[in-house]
Amino acid sequence: MKLIGYLYKKVFPLFIGATIFFSLVLNLVDLFMHIAVYLQNECSVKDIIQVMVYYTPKTLWYAIPVGILFSTSYTLSDMYAHNELEALFASGVSLFRFTSPLLFLAAFFSLGLFIFENKVVVQTYEKKVELQNELLGNSVSKNNSDVIVLSDNGKIVYKAKRYNEQTKRLQGLYIIFRNDEKKLDAIIYANSASWSEELQKWNLSGAKEYIPDGNSIILHPLESKYLDLLTESYEIFRKTVVDIQSVNTTDAKVHINHLKKAGLPYQEQLSEYYKKFSFPWIVFIVVILSVGLTGKTKKNVLLISLASCISSAVLFYVMMMVTMVLAKHGYISAFSGAWFPVIFFTIVSGILIKYSRT
Repeated sequence: MKLIGYLYKKVFPLFIGATIFFSLVLNLVDLFMHIAVYLQNECSVKDIIQVMVYYTPKTLWYAIPVGILFSTSYTLSDMYAHNELEALFASGVSLFRFTSPLLFLAAFFSLGLFIFENKVVVQTYEKKVELQNELLGNSVSKNNSDVIVLSDNGKIVYKAKRYNEQTKRLQGLYIIFRNDEKKLDAIIYANSASWSEELQKWNLSGAKEYIPDGNSIILHPLESKYLDLLTESYEIFRKTVVDIQSVNTTDAKVHINHLKKAGLPYQEQLSEYYKKFSFPWIVFIVVILSVGLTGKTKKNVLLISLASCISSAVLFYVMMMVTMVLAKHGYISAFSGAWFPVIFFTIVSGILIKYSRT
């Protein structure tokens, strides 16, 4: 227990200091990039500070892996340089046994980083972007025109003249219903349609139904079997491009399910969805690599240790980029694209620890 307390006592202050430092640097970089426009638009200090507050969770999310990498590498390198690890090895304590509390801490931080992003970072970053766009004069409208949406694997097609975000209303709406063979079953035209939060479906106004009859299309009374299928969420009709990285896992899954129902490509979005679960393990990867690379040389131990760990982290990022591109184009599965780098570097780190000097 004394060894665990001693290790944490050395790592924690460095981790907290490094995380705060890197987080502050990222926040200041964002501030300086936009400070001229803030001043030009006569933005208040209160609003500028509010943007920085909203951005802080995102900067912490970026800074935590770097902070844990620096604190772990520096602590182990410093202990090796002062022969403290040599004394531990001589007393029969292995490197893995001594650093296992750090690995446990890293696994805990990885889980915490995922929850932190899903519950806090996504929401605050969205508020930051909205407020910053307002201060910079970058208006973003979610109203849309000439909207076409496919649903139920292409068996239902919505075509609307325009969509209004404030009223959640579609105007000039055509809805085409097709069977499994993609042959026409019916067409419904409505002057407008409003979204019902209570019923979770569209209520049509001035609607008429047409069905095929031989070589012509005839007017037909509205059928509830078609009206009950109009459950495609209003969010799909917005003028927006859904970035899976910028939404929580629940919203990401809703969007991916919509793409599946519409028969649209979703491989890239699915791989980004899996990445939301795999990427936080970068914290565990950098710690286990730091442990595995400890004590490889007696000369310039701090510099070499940091360089080795940073290089390995860069390799991790590069490998993930490559596997994500392969997953996007369907060469490998979406799951493999997101998780292969994590599994690969975990195995490599385990080998390094097994053959490390203890």
